[in-house]
Amino acid sequence: MSAKWLLFLRSFLFAILTHLAAFSTPIHKAPALNGTNVDRLALLAIKSMIKGDPQGLLTSWNHSSTNFCQWQGVTCSLQHQRVTHLNLASGGLMGTLSPSVGNLSFLRVIQLFNNSFSSEIPPEIGRLFRLRQLRLVYNSFTGNIPATIMNCSNLQVLKLGNNNLVGKIPNEIGHLFRLQELWLYKNSFTGNIPAAIMNCSNLQVLDLGLNNLVGKIPDGIGSLSMLSYLSLYDNILQGGIPNEIRRLFRLQTLDLYNNSFTGNIPATIMNCSNLQVLDLGLNNLVGKIPDWIGSLSMLSFVTLQHNILHGGIPPEIGCLFRLRQLNLYNNSFTGNIPATIMNCSDLQVLDLGHNNLVGKIPDGIGSLSNLHFLDLGSNNLVGNILSIPPTVHWLVLRDNNFGGKLPSLTNGSALIILDLSNNYFVGSLHNLVSSNGVKKTKYLSLGYNKLSGVIPECWEKWSSLVLLWLSDNYLSEVQVLDLADNNLSGNIPRCFNNFSVLSSMETNLEVELSFYLEDRTFLVGDELVMKGQEATYRSFLGLVMLLDLSSNKFSGQIPSELTTLHKLKSLNLSRNQLTGEIPNKIGDMKSLESLDLSVNNLSGELPMSLSELNFLGTFNVSYNNLTGRVPTGTQIQSFNEASFFGNKLCGAPLTNDCVHADKPDTTSDQKEDGGSHKVDWGLIISIALGFITGFWVIVVSLMLNRSRRITYFRLLRKLIKV
Repeated sequence: MSAKWLLFLRSFLFAILTHLAAFSTPIHKAPALNGTNVDRLALLAIKSMIKGDPQGLLTSWNHSSTNFCQWQGVTCSLQHQRVTHLNLASGGLMGTLSPSVGNLSFLRVIQLFNNSFSSEIPPEIGRLFRLRQLRLVYNSFTGNIPATIMNCSNLQVLKLGNNNLVGKIPNEIGHLFRLQELWLYKNSFTGNIPAAIMNCSNLQVLDLGLNNLVGKIPDGIGSLSMLSYLSLYDNILQGGIPNEIRRLFRLQTLDLYNNSFTGNIPATIMNCSNLQVLDLGLNNLVGKIPDWIGSLSMLSFVTLQHNILHGGIPPEIGCLFRLRQLNLYNNSFTGNIPATIMNCSDLQVLDLGHNNLVGKIPDGIGSLSNLHFLDLGSNNLVGNILSIPPTVHWLVLRDNNFGGKLPSLTNGSALIILDLSNNYFVGSLHNLVSSNGVKKTKYLSLGYNKLSGVIPECWEKWSSLVLLWLSDNYLSEVQVLDLADNNLSGNIPRCFNNFSVLSSMETNLEVELSFYLEDRTFLVGDELVMKGQEATYRSFLGLVMLLDLSSNKFSGQIPSELTTLHKLKSLNLSRNQLTGEIPNKIGDMKSLESLDLSVNNLSGELPMSLSELNFLGTFNVSYNNLTGRVPTGTQIQSFNEASFFGNKLCGAPLTNDCVHADKPDTTSDQKEDGGSHKVDWGLIISIALGFITGFWVIVVSLMLNRSRRITYFRLLRKLIKV
């Protein structure tokens, strides 16, 4: 029985093989593309959709070259000669990414970052099941993240940051179980953070910053136990910081800056013992800084600015020996600055401005040899400032209760910004002005103090100054000079015409008042009085040309040199003790938009050249001793009477007409004619002597010379006959 079955099976198998052999010939007649040829054609298709190649990265990519593994940016496997790496990063390439990229089936790494690729990410990417890294950051890709990305099950690094992607972050990303890095920052993603991301248990980096995400941080965030970098800054997230954070033992960076988080700083963060960066700034957090912060010994950056935190700054801050930046700006902290902060010897940035701190600056502040940025402005601090640490680049102590004399700057000073305004500093400017460490200083603000004495003439040492609140200098880039509200006296210095920007000798008028310190940019802002209103100018003061010497005790005349500042837009000399006349050439200051000379002792008439100032928006000469007619001009007549009160002026826009100007002014005529109604005896005597002399010269010549006498009488007869 078994022998028959064996015979049957042999016959059956022979019949099948014969049948297959009969149909095998057509298969060989349709040759298929081999893998290497597929890769070559795919690369050429990618090149065809790149329209710009400024660096010539794709020059070697051409049809005549068959060995594509030698093309620039292409790496192949040794065994199969298939493309495994495509690296065209930072090539300045412009165009779109061809769908043919999906035919490079052996691809493991795609690096196209820092180019100008646009349009959508092709969904054919999802066919690359061997893909491990997809780096497309710093391009202009648009549209959604393709849902087919879930098919790339071996993906470990997905970097799509700094593009123009929109829509929601797809839940399919939760299927990428091997994913270690997810960079989606600086796009326009909306919606919630998908809870499915919490399934990516190998995730080490999660950066969703600079998007439009809403909702809360998912409760399952604690399941990402491998996470070392969590950045959700600049979104619209809200709610409390979840206690699940405590499970992130490997977390080194927690960046939640600029959201709408509320509640206290959770105590569970103390479990994140490896934390180096804690940025919770610009939220709505309340409560106090917990004392346990000193236990996070790895912390180097603590930024809690712009919240509603209160209480004292815990002395435990001094246990953070690696601390480089402490930013508590704009909260409601009270009490003293803890002396223990001097233990943070690596501290570079200390920003405690806009709080309610009291007391003195700790004595050891000068021992912080790495300190570059110190902002203690807008507090209630007291004491004298005897010296400034030479390493400090930025020092803001404005709006406090500091007093005494101004400090000096030592040789080697790196100071760029110095703001001591709105305090109680007294005395002269000499100590500071004569310092040798001012060559790098770009911004100086000393306004609203109790300074007194004369202003020194032209300070050559301040050669880098860009913006000055208080003093005149021989500087080529000063655009704003504000000495308002002090007790400065003496004459106004005549060296203002040395400001070449104001006098139009310089053509570059666009000065960006921003300063750089490592990876941070700081912007200068201050209050300027222009056009009768107080306005804040930030970042760009460009064409704001302002000279404000108001509310001091300046005396003497207005220097005529001021009229050479042809680019000046605002001149305020009000509330001083200036005398003399307004310079006749004031009309040469064609750019003036605001002119305030009120409350002085100026005399004489208003110069006619005022009518040439066509851009005036504010004009005030009230309460002086000015006389005569108001000059006729479109701008001058547009101001109301209040601008001229307290003088003896007449004519429009004033209601009192200049009647005397329309009738003959006999007094004036007499002065001009030398007194026409008086007898001029000198003139009469001169005429008489001239007549007598001429008469006798002619008579005597006729009597003594016979020929002349005969000629004269002959001529006389002819005239009589005619």
